[in-house]
Amino acid sequence: MTLSRRVWGAVAALSLVAGVTACSNDSSSDSASGSSGGGTYNIWDPYPQFDDSSDWVKLLQKCGTDAGATVKRTGYDTTDLTNKALLAAQQGNSPDVLIIDNPVVSTLAEAGVLTTTDDTKIDTSAVEPNLLAAGQLDGKTYGIPIGANTLALYYNKKVLDAAKVDPATVKDWTTLTAALQKVKAAGKKGITFSAIGTEEGSFQFLPWFWGSGANLTQLDSAQAVASLTLWTDWLKKGYAPNSVLNNTQTTSWQEFASGNFAFSENGTWQLANAKKTGFEYGIIPIPSQAGGTAPAPTGGEFVTAPVQKDTGRYATSEKIIQCLTSEENALTTDTTLSYVAATKAVQEKQVAANPELKVWVEAVGAAKGRTSDNLGTKYPKISEQMWTAFQAALSGSKSPQDALTAAQSAAAAATK
Repeated sequence: MTLSRRVWGAVAALSLVAGVTACSNDSSSDSASGSSGGGTYNIWDPYPQFDDSSDWVKLLQKCGTDAGATVKRTGYDTTDLTNKALLAAQQGNSPDVLIIDNPVVSTLAEAGVLTTTDDTKIDTSAVEPNLLAAGQLDGKTYGIPIGANTLALYYNKKVLDAAKVDPATVKDWTTLTAALQKVKAAGKKGITFSAIGTEEGSFQFLPWFWGSGANLTQLDSAQAVASLTLWTDWLKKGYAPNSVLNNTQTTSWQEFASGNFAFSENGTWQLANAKKTGFEYGIIPIPSQAGGTAPAPTGGEFVTAPVQKDTGRYATSEKIIQCLTSEENALTTDTTLSYVAATKAVQEKQVAANPELKVWVEAVGAAKGRTSDNLGTKYPKISEQMWTAFQAALSGSKSPQDALTAAQSAAAAATK
């Protein structure tokens, strides 16, 4: 298959894994100019909220200067960026460096848009293997993570105190459900999360799905049914509100911020908002069914190098990428983006600077990429069937078993 046909064939898959970010930026980037050792190098990123005066853009420019090049940076929202990356590849006009949401990496790689780290000589040896896996396909690595975020449980200390619940006792599904029961008996609300029928809902379901021991290649396993039964039982017993069916992660957070809920499943990106709630809060890992920290999905971006006609450009692109992801710069970058660093050395610095991040480092350590296990471009098709299943079960139109049986059948047909 030609590059053009593969690129256009990737558009449908990308639409399923598109993330949620700030407003879009419609400015375009000129063709890359010059060759290795000088000229203009184009960088596209999904952070349109940062302008030229920001520390992020100043770092991009510095890394370009240190590599002997001039950087031209363009920020797009995530959906716009992935579509423009595909179009640019089809036209032979890709940026030199592309910073992209991690579930999209395997789709772009399969479409022939990205180089491997073997091509560009990018050193990934210090990166945590579970984070690097999100950018791997068929034994090859396509870029390096700039950082990661994931999910944990925020709790409202006042609500738990009123229900006589010690958050330290929440170690597995049984103890968590027992805590929710006490909270309801005390006249408060239990847990809020996002179960919307989009990738956001799948993102929030995966810690419970993986925490049961289930695998995405078998959506109707006994373990998978147990995870969906946990959610449906919480709704039936009033431990979670029916609003979860339409909640995004943002609206779910707003429910928690009202001060009436004991727990909220949410991410590192809410830390700043947590400090504004006006009540004392804490954070614990999402427990797996049998105990311990459940594997939650990783969010965050990879820094990649798209394929260029002039392969001599890769040497300078490699210098820019290594600069952006170096230990020296990663601490500032990941603090700006509210990410946990991708290497242990920088993670230790983050915790030393902010002990509140310890639980997030632990959660990221247990996390896994949605496209890991060599799922690659199969993941979006599986995820769509998964969110269809939990929507059906939570709304009461199907039992967890029937919903997941139908999901497995549809996913198997879609990923042949």
